[in-house]
Order: sequence, then C-alpha cells, then structure tokens
Amino acid sequence: MLGPYSFQPEGRIGDPTLSPATDPRFNPKLVKALATQGWENNLPIGIADENSPFEQLTKEMRAQHYGFSKGFAAIPNDLAKDVNEPPVDRKTHVAQGVDGNDVKLYVFRKSGTEDQVLPCVVYIHGGGMTTLDTLRPGNIRWLTDLAQQGVVSIAIDFRNAWSETEYNPFPAGLNDCAEGVRYIASHKDELGIGKIILEGESGGANLCLATALKANQEGWIKDIDGVYAYSPNVCNVYGWPAERIAKEFPSRLANDGYMFDTAGAGAMQSYYAPNIQDRTHPIAFPYYATVEMCRGLPPHIIRVDELDPLRDEGIAYYRKLCSAGVDAVGSVNLGVTHGSMVLFRQAISELYSAGIREIVGFAKSL
Repeated sequence: MLGPYSFQPEGRIGDPTLSPATDPRFNPKLVKALATQGWENNLPIGIADENSPFEQLTKEMRAQHYGFSKGFAAIPNDLAKDVNEPPVDRKTHVAQGVDGNDVKLYVFRKSGTEDQVLPCVVYIHGGGMTTLDTLRPGNIRWLTDLAQQGVVSIAIDFRNAWSETEYNPFPAGLNDCAEGVRYIASHKDELGIGKIILEGESGGANLCLATALKANQEGWIKDIDGVYAYSPNVCNVYGWPAERIAKEFPSRLANDGYMFDTAGAGAMQSYYAPNIQDRTHPIAFPYYATVEMCRGLPPHIIRVDELDPLRDEGIAYYRKLCSAGVDAVGSVNLGVTHGSMVLFRQAISELYSAGIREIVGFAKSL
C-alpha cells in the first residue's frame, strides 16, 4: 500500500495563476518566442462565447481573423539555410464545389520532379474552420518545406465560416474539402501523384478527420490513403457542465489561456455550427463519431501538444480510432502549446523539422 503523498493537479487546475511565462513545463525557447508577440501571458477572454448572439459572434470572428493573421505574420520563421533551398513550382487548379462555387487548389512541387510520381499531402489550414487565409505566409512556408522533401503538397482553399462578404457555416467548408480531395484523386495522372494523405492543424485537422469520415460514409474512402491530424479541434463542448469537461478534457482547464482562449474557441465553434443539432454532428465535430463510423478508415497519425487546451480531445479521438481497429499512432509534443509545431519554425526548428519529416515519411510509407 502506498504511503501518504502530496499531489498537485497539472497546470492551471493546480495553480490558476500560471501562464506560459511561469508554467515550468514550457520549453524556454517557445516562451521567448511567445514574449516577442506578447503571448507569454494568458490570452484575455474575448468579447463573445458560445452563447453570444450572432452579431456579437461575427464581430469576434472578424477580430480573431485579423488579430491572429497579424500576429502569426509577425513571427520570424526564416532560417539561414533558406538561401540555398531548391526552387518549388506553384500552380493553381480549380475544382467545382457542390454549391456551384469554385474551390481553388494550390499545388506546390519541387522543380525538376515533373516526370516523377510523388506522394501527395493535401493540406487543410487551421483557424477553427472559420478564420485565417489559406495562403498566409506561414502556410506557404509549410507547403514549400513539404514539397522540398519530395511530396506534392496541395492546399485546399475552402470557404471559412466567416468572411467579409458572406457567411458559410457547416457544412460549406467541409464540402469544399471533400470536393477538393475528390478532384485531386481523379486527376492523379495530371498532377503526377500517387498515394494521398490529408494533413492539417487545429480546425484544419478537424476538416481532415471529418473529410475521411464523410468519405467513409459515402463510399469513396479509397481516395484517401492516410490522415495526419495535428492539434485537432474535434469536440464542441456546448452545454457541457464544468464537471464533465474536467473529467473528460482536463487539458481545457489546465492549459486555458496558453495562446488559446477556450471561451473564444467556443464562440468560433458556435459560429461554425449555428444549428444546435450540428454541434454534436460527427462530421462537424469528429469526437462525436461512433466507433462503428470509424471502422474502415485508413491509417491515422494523431499528434497533440502537451500544453494545448485541446490535447485531451485529440487523445480521445485517437483511442476511438484504435477501438475501431484503425491503424493509428498517437504522440505528444512536450513543452509546447496549440499549433506550435507549425507556427514557430525559427524558434523551435527542431520540432518543426521533425513534423515535416514525420508527415513526409508517413506519405511515402503507404
């Protein structure tokens, strides 16, 4: 029998005063980088949450879009080796969306590989399915680095739920992703590609997982050979009591405010899925998929961040995949918070490079 011992719950559950600057679990390199953007302290709570009226949600989405776009663009991501990097060719294809809309596909391919058949990484960007641009500077860098390692990287320019001109709630963006993947799969010869994996972070990881579930339900899962989901945003906890959140997803409490405000995330999720019934729809929020829905999915890699509020829901989805008999691998990036692996190429280049290698290796292994 164990003797008496003391135990302090992790993060802000055990000490609500903790922040990235004071939580000893943080990688010091990341804390230094966060401080350059003023993110070493906990993010302030936004002007809206999941229960806010539509007009207030819209204002919050606009503020998040421009605020994070500006902040992410200011993160220094250049490396000394970039001056000698091989050139990458870029082209644009256009798929037809189910609503009569055009879905642009941005293709990145290492120059001189036109005669080769290469694996394809279909990239779906983060932003809570709601905000941020497909070709923001950090995403271009990510797509370029993938292509330089011997895959064809293709970004799907799906409709965000928020834009200056129109509102595109679920399932608009998901439908664009699905049609983009189907176009890519049906144009393999033209694109010079073989196996196809889906890859994305945060809201983009949601859309990768949801696209695979949708393909499985509709009978075209053969078009997808693998899924790589990083820091996936897969559960809407709308209406959950605090006790349930603490039991199922303690990371939402332990890491709240660490470059990620859970109240603001709830507002984003409500804006994406305004209909109450959609907030537990399995292809809006894949956490709600049943084990049976996951049977027959291709291999998955689920990578989460130790200090991310969304960590535990990603782990929960990984376990569901395993229960369904899916070939799945799960791992945790220690010492970092939400999305750090793709955002901080310069500050934590070792983690960024490891992510690129893992994704490319996954695509080439299938």
